[in-house]
Amino acid sequence: MAEARSQAQVSCPRCGTAADEGLLASTWYTCPSCQYHLPVPAPVRIAQLADAGSFREWDRGLTSVDPLHFADHKPYRERLWEARRATGLREAVVTGQATLDGQPFVLVVFDFRFLGGTMGSAVGEKVARAFEGATRRRLPVLAVTASGGARMQEGMLSLLQMAKTAAAAGQHHAAGLPYVAVLSNPTFGGVAASFGVRADVLLAEPDALIGFVGPRVVEMTTGEPAPEEAYRAESLLRHGLVDMVVPRGQQRRVLSYLLRHLRPAPSGRVGRPQLPPLPQPAHLSAWETVQLARRVGRPTAVDYLLRAFDGFLELHGDRASGDDPAVVAGLGELGGQTVFVVAQERGRTEEEQVQRRRGMALPEGFRKACRILRMASKFQLPLVTLVDTPGAYPGPEAERRGIAAAIAECLATLVALPVPTVAVVIGEGGSGGALALATADRVLMLEHAIYSVISPEGAAAILYRNASRAPEVAEALRLTSADLRRLGVVDRVVPEPPGGAHNDPQRAAELLRDHLLDALRDVQAQPIRRLVRQRYQRYRHIGPVGTYWKVLLREELEEFREGVVRRLRRPAAKAAEPS
Repeated sequence: MAEARSQAQVSCPRCGTAADEGLLASTWYTCPSCQYHLPVPAPVRIAQLADAGSFREWDRGLTSVDPLHFADHKPYRERLWEARRATGLREAVVTGQATLDGQPFVLVVFDFRFLGGTMGSAVGEKVARAFEGATRRRLPVLAVTASGGARMQEGMLSLLQMAKTAAAAGQHHAAGLPYVAVLSNPTFGGVAASFGVRADVLLAEPDALIGFVGPRVVEMTTGEPAPEEAYRAESLLRHGLVDMVVPRGQQRRVLSYLLRHLRPAPSGRVGRPQLPPLPQPAHLSAWETVQLARRVGRPTAVDYLLRAFDGFLELHGDRASGDDPAVVAGLGELGGQTVFVVAQERGRTEEEQVQRRRGMALPEGFRKACRILRMASKFQLPLVTLVDTPGAYPGPEAERRGIAAAIAECLATLVALPVPTVAVVIGEGGSGGALALATADRVLMLEHAIYSVISPEGAAAILYRNASRAPEVAEALRLTSADLRRLGVVDRVVPEPPGGAHNDPQRAAELLRDHLLDALRDVQAQPIRRLVRQRYQRYRHIGPVGTYWKVLLREELEEFREGVVRRLRRPAAKAAEPS
């Protein structure tokens, strides 16, 4: 009995607390003292994520062989038998089909206890078959990884499983099917670099070590210490490499949300709201409108995401170098249907405005936006963008990281995106940084927002070398919503509560939601090919132009007309002079 009790105790590697396995199972295998996430046996993980009784295992009979007749301290065959006896599993991965809150999906779960979760030929085959089976059945894939990488005992045959699994995951992706991965501690090597980090959405567990070459191997091969913190999930989140860090107790809810929303929207679900009559517009000067659009306390993108959208789930990172806080992106519901959202967030307080650079995005912010655009295209879901920025972030830092290329990619992707798109200028829309997210089938603009090629101060400094002349330049730039509606730059003006959106943020959000739904209904009524063609034509022909001779003739006629008027006025002026 004493031996049985000792086997049922698990010690936390961080704080040393010993806990009963039964207790750990009820706490998602997190340490009751320090909340450290302990390794989870594959059968327990499956029970945590799948509906009771729904899991049906695939390819249970597949096992590794010994193609190289490998032996180190022990023969490879002996190591395999020991791992099978210790875990009750035949291999380091378990695959099959299950449901989560009634939603069917294919599950791939690694077990680190089996030779460190390494990927040999049998593991690679099971993973590839799981993706292929999911593709045939049109099902999402959920993978939970825990691996040290390739299985050395199978040599190059193990390494080539990376190509096999990457190819199978690629076919699943090309079929437009969702793939979500949970990266647990540790996830390294071939599993990470083939299919592990290829997911549409990447969740990581707190404190998980994730990467390609682990810190211990780096130190042993280079002689230089590699700090573990650089490999932690939280560090990867800051550097834009994972979408979120989710404790185990919250994973089922997040995964259920993703499985429910990452699929094409059924047609005909957007109802047309009853829009109230448009109020009389406020008579403000252009400069007064500029001040109102920039006002601290005016609702920002985050306010509208929380008030106008239901169940918004933020996704993070460009999967390359960073997670720009100036761009907030994710998915939510609008009028009962799923939409992807990309928004520029300037910050609701002065401190937040410094942190988010008043919505001025770096290249990684635009790359994050492009990643969300590609997801909208893959899952055939509408896209909404909220624009609020003085422009892209200026300076050598942004230039070195490719700001122009990032903006160009956003523009090119948006123009050709095969889904309905609606953009809303909610505050200050400045220059190419705003246009990069405002190229859409329908462009809306809040009543007291502004949208301009350059800030009035910048234009005054260039034209007059005097920024104090910004108020008069603001009038000339025609940057108000009424001006831009007349010019055909925006399609409709969304009214704000009396005095501005800051006076009643909830009502402002309701008005925005109703006009978004109305615009979405219009664009979703169009076949996608026609919609993309019309979008191209819209931007292809925007802006009046004239031929040289016609313009020259028009100018000469205008000069002649003005000369005639002056000559006619001269006698009248002399006649009016006192004698």
